[in-house]
Amino acid sequence: MRQQWSADEIAQLILEGFDDYREQFRQITDGARVRFEQAQWSATQQASAARINLYEDKVAQTRERLLQGFDAGLLEVGQWPLVKSAYITLIDPRCDDELAQTWFNSVFCSLFSHDQISDGCMFIHTTRPSLRGRSGGAQTHSYRPMGELGATLEAIFDDYRFDVPYEDLPRDLQRLEEQLRASLPDWVCKDPELCIELFSAVLYRNKGAYLIGRIYTHDEQWPLAIPLLHLEGQGIQADAAITDEAQVSIIFSFTRSYFMVDVAVPAEFIGFLKRILPGKHVAELYTSIGFYKHGKSEFYRALIGHLASTDDRFIMAPGVRGMVMSVFTLPGFNTVFKIIKDRFAHAKTVDRNTVIEKYRLVKSVDRVGRMADTQEFADFRFPKAKFEPQCLAELLEVAPSTVVVEGDSVLVRHCWTERRMTPLNLYLESANEPQMREVLDDYGLAIKQLAAANIFPGDMLLKNFGVTRHGRVVFYDYDEICFLTEVNFRRIPPPRFPEDEMSSEPWYSVGPMDVFPEEFPPFLFADLKQRRLFSQLHGNLYDADYWKRLQEAIRAGKVIDVFPYRRNGSVI
Repeated sequence: MRQQWSADEIAQLILEGFDDYREQFRQITDGARVRFEQAQWSATQQASAARINLYEDKVAQTRERLLQGFDAGLLEVGQWPLVKSAYITLIDPRCDDELAQTWFNSVFCSLFSHDQISDGCMFIHTTRPSLRGRSGGAQTHSYRPMGELGATLEAIFDDYRFDVPYEDLPRDLQRLEEQLRASLPDWVCKDPELCIELFSAVLYRNKGAYLIGRIYTHDEQWPLAIPLLHLEGQGIQADAAITDEAQVSIIFSFTRSYFMVDVAVPAEFIGFLKRILPGKHVAELYTSIGFYKHGKSEFYRALIGHLASTDDRFIMAPGVRGMVMSVFTLPGFNTVFKIIKDRFAHAKTVDRNTVIEKYRLVKSVDRVGRMADTQEFADFRFPKAKFEPQCLAELLEVAPSTVVVEGDSVLVRHCWTERRMTPLNLYLESANEPQMREVLDDYGLAIKQLAAANIFPGDMLLKNFGVTRHGRVVFYDYDEICFLTEVNFRRIPPPRFPEDEMSSEPWYSVGPMDVFPEEFPPFLFADLKQRRLFSQLHGNLYDADYWKRLQEAIRAGKVIDVFPYRRNGSVI
């Protein structure tokens, strides 16, 4: 039987849905340690996807409970400021109240159309202080070497033990000490005020575990990441001691899957990460530990704040115009906005729904540092004055069903946001010889690492890859991606007659999933110099047998190692 409308009871039910979500989120996250210790790599990938899907599933369940539990008054939007007020009272003492606000927004948006959104009914602007503390700071372990760095490392690993033994801890400790002494100024290790601070919980992702913290003195600090590997049948290995901010930033990159870490007070942990990685936006840090919906909220708040406080206007993003997507950006905001065109180029055989499915697929797979994370938005409204006229005219021409002018506003019905990068083809136009070699090598590594994660990019043209501020090559155009194991890699059969080679049509049949790697060189590189260099660096990508061997390994259940940091001097 449905109850009459009640702000307190509606708020309570929304919070109960949030508690259910948080509990199941914790259960999946808490299993990460056992999966690491038991080398359950396939289960690790499944858990990562399940945790991502959990949010939408639980919002849908909460929505149904509300609709079934309350009368038509539930959908009277004018009453929802009262629900918001009641909800604020309920969440005020909580340690995860910023996440609870985002949850409230998600439930509200599941019930009402986006034109009903207002700060009176939901939390467009948070009511919580930014990164405030509730328990005096993030839970950390602190160590003071007092000139005894080796003994301090022993103490650290005595605290961070697992049910699986370390393979050769004395060897690892010696290597870590050597790396720290090599990467830090000579005086630091002798400074009596030197402190090593590590977050108490271990962070897990894919086949690795990470100790995260910082090394600091009275005047300076360095981030610290210690990756741990489980060598199956041998034990756990402490693989490296990383103090370079750029390298630690890459570990937390927008191109990576989300960490699993037990965080009692999310805002405090994010504040801790922000101190050691000041260049990272809060939105990206929340996303990196699995709270991607709250990361989306923080991103949106940063966006509307940027628009309100600057004269920045939208322009079309630099680069070759896409055949499926149209991309625009704000010069002063490091993001691109991607919308699906109403009509695709003839060369594209996909439809709109397929494109949407492909982009959503990327959210749930291991991105191995080579695919940009995306956020999907519906019904963005921007002031018309914030668009350069040429940009708005082009968007209205190519996507009139998605981009609509309503008075002084522009409605963008559906879009994705991605981190802005320099398109690889544009980067190469101005690259010198060493830069060309380095970036083409990384381009090949990107293709290989995607393949190792069972992802085939489909359209591997240079324009579909970008170069990050750290010089890494990342794939960002997803309308043709598929699982590697779905592709049929073939060699081109020899011609039957001399005339076959002169024909404009192939003399062999070609199925919809057939790929001929021999055809890659002229397809990928119009520039002969780049083509020859890439053949030297990654010529095995032109061999169908290379791809088939990868497929066999994936089908056999092997989860291939891809490391997000430098090992032995190189990134692999």
